[in-house]
Amino acid sequence: MELKEIKELIKLVSESGVSEVEVERGDFKLAIKKTDEKTMVVHQSAPATLVQAAPVAMPVASAPAAAPVPTQKMESLNTEVSSNLITIKSPMIGTYYKSSSPDKPPFVQVGDEIKVGQVLCIVEAMKLFNEIESEVSGKIVKVLVENASPIEYDQPLFLVEPK
Repeated sequence: MELKEIKELIKLVSESGVSEVEVERGDFKLAIKKTDEKTMVVHQSAPATLVQAAPVAMPVASAPAAAPVPTQKMESLNTEVSSNLITIKSPMIGTYYKSSSPDKPPFVQVGDEIKVGQVLCIVEAMKLFNEIESEVSGKIVKVLVENASPIEYDQPLFLVEPK
């Protein structure tokens, strides 16, 4: 099952009245359950192997107070336009890493020019390291999370000035 399909299912459960979704393909089984505004992802890739991700409660980093600005959703699952800046959001729950290892430089920093498809960070989820790629081109204005911190689905990660 593709990561994009899993994201779609998580979004479906989060935004709809559906409380549970189960998908089975061969020996791959995925169950997503919603309880009291928390979404749990249960993944079983082979018989008798069950991995469960417990919801993590994290406050969302907020920008300095400003007048409300209307927002519009883009086609992407993890971007939202606000004023002239684009917010790149986490496509999953996990742990945010700014580089591939502690001794390597960060994928991106404030002031860096980015392009579509460029790796911005890694999110570790269920012992898998997922490269998060940019879906927009522009300049990184702000990094909204600290390295090695837990993050939520749809949590803002970067502010980007579009090109």
